[in-house]
Amino acid sequence: MKHKISVNINGKQCEGEVEGRELLVNFLREHQSLTGTHIGCDTSSCGACTIHLNGAATKSCTVLAVQADGAEVTTIEGMATNGELHPLQAGFKEEHGLQCGFCTPGMIMTAADLLKNNPNPSEHEIREALEGNICRCTGYHNIVRSIQHAAKNMNGVTA
Repeated sequence: MKHKISVNINGKQCEGEVEGRELLVNFLREHQSLTGTHIGCDTSSCGACTIHLNGAATKSCTVLAVQADGAEVTTIEGMATNGELHPLQAGFKEEHGLQCGFCTPGMIMTAADLLKNNPNPSEHEIREALEGNICRCTGYHNIVRSIQHAAKNMNGVTA
């Protein structure tokens, strides 16, 4: 059975018909062509699918698309403003916080939630916030430095 849903995604109202069992990550990727939200593990272990759902970092593989009806969603594609990288995106670029880049969107979305709630986190707090995100390439050192770089440059920018 199909369900009609309406979701505000990156500031744009989007509608679609989904099966009751369809995951939000699939709705974003397949119906909205927002492929920056990655599917990494199908078990909610890796964090590659992290988005903001009503302002909170959420693994979109744990939410049914029908549960997002009426919600506000921000994906990695919605982080830049007027062609300018979000400070976290710039931080990952400047501090070489990525290698293959597969985990990067989820890392950035998780970090944005952290910085919204804690604008000046310690290294320990950053590492603790990233516990639900897996990177198989970097060893996390540059990811932490990227988030620290962004925290210093946020100047009131929020995700």
